Amino acid sequence: MKQMTRTSKVALWSIQGLLAALFLFAGGMKLVMPIEMMKGPVELPGVFLRFIGVCEVLGAIGLILPELLRIKRMLTPVAAAGLTIIMVGATVMTAMGGSLAPAAVPFVVGVLLSVVAYARGRALDHDASHESALTAAA
Repeated sequence: MKQMTRTSKVALWSIQGLLAALFLFAGGMKLVMPIEMMKGPVELPGVFLRFIGVCEVLGAIGLILPELLRIKRMLTPVAAAGLTIIMVGATVMTAMGGSLAPAAVPFVVGVLLSVVAYARGRALDHDASHESALTAAA
């Protein structure tokens, strides 16, 4: 398995940072806004919207902190995968609202999250195989 180049690492961190900012904002707004203001093209229960807000904020934290602090690094791809599931739902709900064009935004965000989940998961596999080779050599 090839190791990531410096450019790839910078690009991945940039994507993670932008996604984390997006989900901190979106999730935070779902937590503080009155439920009446969050009505979209398809009506969802207020408790469900608050739950999605909590998931988005926790997912944003999970995109950055585990990898940054190098503690429980496997949580970064898990957070990205969880947010991808939310974005699949957002894409479907937006498309159900009528027009397909607005559904492109959550779709692209979901694709970026999938890239983060794949790249960070692959980096963990690379680190684990490198560690086991070093242990076997010692």
